[in-house]
Parts: sequence; structure tokens; C-alpha cells
Amino acid sequence: MKFKNRIQPFSWLMLTWMILFWVSAIDIQASPVVQSPEKYFGFKPGTDRMLFDYSQLIGYLKKLDKASPRIKMFEIGKSPLGKKLYLTCISSENNLKNLNELKDINRKLALYPDLSEKERESCVSRGRVFVLSTLSMHSGEVAPSQAAPLIAYQLATTRDTDYLTILDNVVLIMVPCHNPDGMDMVVNHYRKYKKTKYEGSSMPGIYHKYVGHDNNRDFITLTQEDNQAVARVYSHEWFPQVMVEKHQMGSTTARYFVPPNHDPIAENIDARLWNWCGIFGSNMIKDMTNQGLAGVSQHYLFDFYWPGSTETSMWKNVISFLTEGASVNYATPIFVESNELKGYGKGLAEYKKSTNMPLPWPGGWWRLSDLVTYEVVSTLSILKTASNHRRDILMVRNDLCRDEVQKGKTKPPFYYILPLAQHDRSELVETVNLLKEHGISVYRLTRDMVVNGKFLKKADLVLPLAQPFRAFLKEVMEKQIYPVRHYTPGGKIIRPYDVTSWSLPLHRGLTCFEVNRQIAGFDQNLEKIDKSFSLKQDIPPVFWAAAFSANCNESYKVAFKASEMGLKVERLKEMIRLNHQDLATGSFLVYNQKSNHSKMTSLFDSILVSPVYIKDKIPVKTVPLQVPRIALVETYFHDMDAGWTRYLFDSYSIPYTVIRPGDFENIDFRKRFDVVVFPDISRSILMTGKWKYEDKYYISEYPPGYSKGIGKKGLKRLMNFMENGGIIISWGRSASLFTGTLEVSVAKKPVEEFQLPFGDMSSQLKKSGFYCPGALLKLDLLPDHPITRGMGETIGVFLRRGLVFETYIPSFDMDRRVIGKISERDILLSGYCEKVSGVANKTLLLWLKKNRGQLVLFGFNPQFRASTHGSFKLVFNSILLPRL
Repeated sequence: MKFKNRIQPFSWLMLTWMILFWVSAIDIQASPVVQSPEKYFGFKPGTDRMLFDYSQLIGYLKKLDKASPRIKMFEIGKSPLGKKLYLTCISSENNLKNLNELKDINRKLALYPDLSEKERESCVSRGRVFVLSTLSMHSGEVAPSQAAPLIAYQLATTRDTDYLTILDNVVLIMVPCHNPDGMDMVVNHYRKYKKTKYEGSSMPGIYHKYVGHDNNRDFITLTQEDNQAVARVYSHEWFPQVMVEKHQMGSTTARYFVPPNHDPIAENIDARLWNWCGIFGSNMIKDMTNQGLAGVSQHYLFDFYWPGSTETSMWKNVISFLTEGASVNYATPIFVESNELKGYGKGLAEYKKSTNMPLPWPGGWWRLSDLVTYEVVSTLSILKTASNHRRDILMVRNDLCRDEVQKGKTKPPFYYILPLAQHDRSELVETVNLLKEHGISVYRLTRDMVVNGKFLKKADLVLPLAQPFRAFLKEVMEKQIYPVRHYTPGGKIIRPYDVTSWSLPLHRGLTCFEVNRQIAGFDQNLEKIDKSFSLKQDIPPVFWAAAFSANCNESYKVAFKASEMGLKVERLKEMIRLNHQDLATGSFLVYNQKSNHSKMTSLFDSILVSPVYIKDKIPVKTVPLQVPRIALVETYFHDMDAGWTRYLFDSYSIPYTVIRPGDFENIDFRKRFDVVVFPDISRSILMTGKWKYEDKYYISEYPPGYSKGIGKKGLKRLMNFMENGGIIISWGRSASLFTGTLEVSVAKKPVEEFQLPFGDMSSQLKKSGFYCPGALLKLDLLPDHPITRGMGETIGVFLRRGLVFETYIPSFDMDRRVIGKISERDILLSGYCEKVSGVANKTLLLWLKKNRGQLVLFGFNPQFRASTHGSFKLVFNSILLPRL
């Protein structure tokens, strides 16, 4: 009995352990096995000539989500073609269980400047560093997305104590593919030509519904759905502290780029953010070099001056940077000779061992597997740095929040004012809602006031600078002044990587002014706008017609949409005054028809600014709105400007048909179209399907059938179209298509040679030192012309790689009118130009006539990246030109 009593506790202990072991065993057997990428895809990601597509990528990550407690996926939006966009969270099981709490901590650290020291310390001690990684937004840059499964699998299965510590301290939130539509386009193209002579050839067209490579230029205007989804991650929902965007670059330079960037850098961004970028970059180059990964560079090629890329998050206090890997031909290996490797000026003038590239790559075979390895190692290095500096990174996020708010209270400007009275009120509404989408707080005045000698009205809009995202707000509201830097004192200027102007008020033609002195009690007269902003009023129960001002871009959208819906729309032939408002010539009347009540309701539900409702029929002079049949010319040469034009036309319900240069000789233009639109593309590509640099032509790398040009026969068909009353609209480089000797041949008449009465003087200006990498210039417009309906006397236009025209006295059946010329004084509104005085009084917008045909030529891009709203109406009015 005593023996039994002595053994009983031991038996219960053994039984307990046996039960626990048995339950654990059942649990292990019931858990899904974490499958390796190689087993799932049938090949190891990075294998020569093998790529998985978007559905396979997401399928694998979803499988990991089910199998591993360290991975959780969230749908964050959709691509422009409707594919679901995902965020893949990778961290410790405990962190993922407490994700909502951690997100709340992120929000507080990012947005709350007045946290008590106790609450702040609590947030920092409990918080984790969130690292946002966005992959392969440029779909030809395949390696980052192809590396994603390897990264996810390694972190999901690791037992290494160092990595487990990282997962305890860090939450990786990865967008496994930023551009799902493009990924499938590229992979399908590669698979189609694999094992043929065209394997690795360039994909014809753009790898996106609309904008191709320019999807990384969209993070101010946020026009594309996929970019909107990613921006919400860091502006509204997750508030990561670190962000990396993964890219690829050319094949014959360094193997990899890591931060810091080259000069110039954005001056509105706090020094601490630049320092942190340097810390992450220094650790990357150290860790990658230690693992024998050669050719890693920094302080090279890529500046960080302009916002617009995914790293626009930097202006919102997120430590943000990009990496760039040297490309292969998608998944096809390349051999690079040692003497083909080059440096390119900024930071690496020669391809030699240097501070910016301490371990050069010697050349040889370069494979997708190499790129994938660089992606995995660089990503793990980023996570290690975030883990090692967890507390400091969380602390600095709230420090930046506090300091930006304090700057807004102590340093001018203190406020931006957007008066409610604007030439284009619809653009005011669009801009306010865009700023709110960016996480900016917008207010309205609750009473009339006089500020800085200006009379402000109740309901005018106010943007206080005392808010956490002050750097972003200031950046997009002010005039841009390029920070000129030199390679040596007094030497060559470091020219910008991309454009130099992006001011929302200036690009959109809005009146805006700064308040540069503090005003006691001013904030007490402000009311925050929490909901979506509009200037729409209730629709009256009875009205004869609704009048939409030609001053507003939205009016054109309404008119085109109403026409598409079959509603009766007309344009005013003269200015009229209604309800104390002037309606300019060219304004639209949409008639209220009982038979179309549901269509009218649907149309009016979508408007942002109420029209002038006309209760009873009045005598007005109008012409019916006739929407023409439009041909939009788009090449297969990654034609981004044509894609942006399609986006603009789709956004405004403008119908069009895409035509290709190689089809011109078989198109009956007169029978099928009224208007032909040429977006910005070089003359050589349009005419010959070849690149031209200086005096040499270069063959493209597209498969057969995608590089045929217009040719002489096709151009003659186009000129015949114009001769017989057709309208041609052309901007940017494509306008040079119409210089020199042209031919028409109508019916059985002899061929007629002619030269339109204009020329392109841009090459002469370039030789004299004029340089404009993308800036806003002041343009004086010809008043009371059909092309300038709804426009003011001057506007800002965006010039980059454009044409400058000179005109001549016309002969025979030709004529010309200068519609827009560069002002003589105060030419540069925003951005950077060299020798800008040389273009004073020069022509940038021209109307030409030949017989009954019309040609509208823009030296600038009137719809540049859908960001130059102030010149959109020039496009719309050109489309709607009356026939001669």
C-alpha cells in the first residue's frame, strides 16, 4: 500500500506527459505540411528559362498561409484588369495573432504627436517594426516576384534562432507582385517564344492596362487602382516604418544597387530618414559582399529628388528606398563580357573598384538564379537591420510625427489656402479628395476672414502644415525649385533622374496661396472635412436643362458620358449669364427628358460640382454635341504616352479605336474616322519601326510583326484623310511627323507635294543650351478660339522632350494660327530649365489647315502622366473642333 502510494504521483505525471505527447502528435499530423517552392512549382524559382505566373505565385503563398502560423494573407485591392492584389504578412505566430494591436500601435506612432511619455514608451516596447516590400511593379523585372516564394518559405520554416529573433521583432508585409496584370502578360509572352529564336525578346506593348513603366510615376496623382491599394497600406491602414521597392536595371553595369542614393535629394525630407536609408544600405552591401555577391553599388545613378514612385512614402515619415538588380532576358541567361561593363556618370564614372562598388563583378554568365539570390540576401539583410534597431526605428517614427507637426506650427508656411472660387471648381474638388486619399487633413473656414490682406470667404479650404505628413503636403503644394548640385565646385550640374515639377495647384490651374505668418485663433475658425468632399447640391424636381460650364474639366466628362448614354447634349455658341453665373462659350446643356429619367439620375449621381439648373426653357444659341469617331495611334514600343491617353479617354468616356502604325496603308481613314490622335512617340518609330539616335537607326528586339512603321504609303493615306476634311491631333515628338515634304493623292489627280507652314526649331534651341527635363512653363493662349474654350488667358503647360515651333506665311490652300506661345516674362512656373529665356515668345500650340483638313500640334504633352489637368481641355476641345 505504501509502495502504491509512492508511485501514484509518478504515474499521473507519466500519464499527463503521454496525453500531452499524444495530443501534440495528433496536432502535428493534422497540420498541413509546409511545401517547398520547388515541389509546388516543379522547379526551383530562378531556374533558367522557368517562370511562374501570378495565379501560381498567389496559389503557393495561400498554401503557405494555411500551412504555417507565421504567414497570413490579406486582400488589399484589385489591379486595373480586376486581379486581386494581396499583402503577405510574415512574422512570428504571436505577432500575427496580435496583428490588430500592432497595427494600432503603428497608427499611434505615425499620427499621434501628443502621446504621453508613458503611452509612447508602451507603444515602443510592445511594437514591432513593419517592413513593407513591394515587388516587380515593372513586370519585365521578374526576379523580385520570382524570389518571393523562397523568402516566404525560408521564414515560414526556419528554426535558426537568429531568424526567429528577427521574426519576433519584425513583421514583413510583402506585396508579392505590385502589377499582377503585367506579370501575366510578361510570363505569357516569355512562354510563347521559349525555345524559339525570339526567346527573351521584348514584350510588345505595355505590361499594364494603361501605363506600363510609368506605374512608378503615379504616386502623387494615384490614378491607377493597384497604386491606390499600395498607397493605402502606408497612408491609411498599416503605417509601416520601413519600405523597400524592388526593381531591376540594365545588364551592363553594377549587379545591384542599394541605398544611399545619389544627389540631389528632396529637401523637404528630414535628415534622419536619409541617415536611416544609409544604415539599411550599408548593412545590405556589407551582408551581400560577405556572402560573395559581387557588383553591389551605392551612391550611384538614382537620385531621390522627385516624388511619384512608390517611395513617395518617404515624404510620410517612412524609411523608404529601392534596390535595383542587373537584368537578364526575363529567365534566359546572358553572358556579359568584362569590357561591356560600364559605369554611368552619377557615382560610378568608371566600372572599377571604388567606394561606391568595393567588389566589382568580373563579367561572365548572369542568370535569373543569381538575381533571385541577390533578392533573398538583400531582403533578409533589411529584416535583420530592422530587428537590430527595433526600438530606435519605432521611436524615430513618433519623433518625426512630433517634429513635423511642430515645424508646421513654427516655420512658414503655416497654411495653404484654396479659395472656393476657382476657374475650374471640379479640379478643386478632385484635389481635395486626392489629398485626403494621401492622409492629409483638410479643413474649411467657418466664417469670413481677412488673412495677409486677402479676403477669405466662409467655406474656403485650408490645409494646415501642422500635421504628421507635412513634408508631403508642402512638397505637392509648393512651386518646385530644383536643388542645383555640381559634380565639382562650379563644374557640371548634376541633372535630374526624372521630372522636376509636380505642384498640384500649378499643374491643375488652381488658385492657391500660402499663409506665412502665424494668426492667433485662426484654428478656432476651421472645421475638418471628414467625408468625401463635393460641391454638389440636390437636384431640383423640375428643370428644363442643366448647364455645365466649359471652365470645368468635369463638364466635358459629363457631356461625353451623357452622349454615350443617348442623352441630348448641346454646346453654347455664345456666353450667357444664368443665376448670377457666367457660362462661357462652349459650355454644355444636358436636357432633362422624362423618357430618360433613370439615365439622368445615374449621370447626375456621379458629378462632383452641381451645374446651373435652368427651370424653364429660354432662348439660347447652341450646336448639337457631335462626338467624333477617333483613331488613337499606339505603337508596340512600350508606348506609355499612348497608354496614358487611353486612360484619359476612358476616364472621360471618350470613345476611340486603337490603330497601329503598320496598319495605316490598309486603313480607309475617311470611311472609319473623323479624328486621328498621335500621342508622344518618336518619328522614326512611327515611320520605320526603328529607334533613331543621332543619325543612326537601331532595330528593335520585338518579335516579327510588331515593329512595322507607317511607311510612305501609309503616310500618304493619312494626308489624303486630312485633305478631305479629317482632323489630326499630335503632341510631343510625334508632331515632327508633319514637318518637311508631304504628299497627297486624291482620286485620279496627280500627286501633290506640299509643306505645311511651320517648322521645328527644338534642335536649334538645344544647341544654344536650352534644356528642359520636365518643367511647367507659362503659355499665353489665343482667346475666343474653339481650341481654347473654357480656358484662361494663360496656363501652365508641361514640357519635356517636346517640340518648339516656328511658323511661316502660308501658300495655296493652307493656313496657320498660333494658339499658344510661351510668355515673354516669368516663363518658368515650376521646376528646372536651362537657358529658358531662349524660348520666350516661341510657339508651343499650333493650328494648321490644308484644304478642308485641320491639324492641331502640341509641342508639349497636354495630358502628361494624367497629371497636367490644367491643359486637358485643350485636348477635349481639339477633339470637338467643328469640321471645315
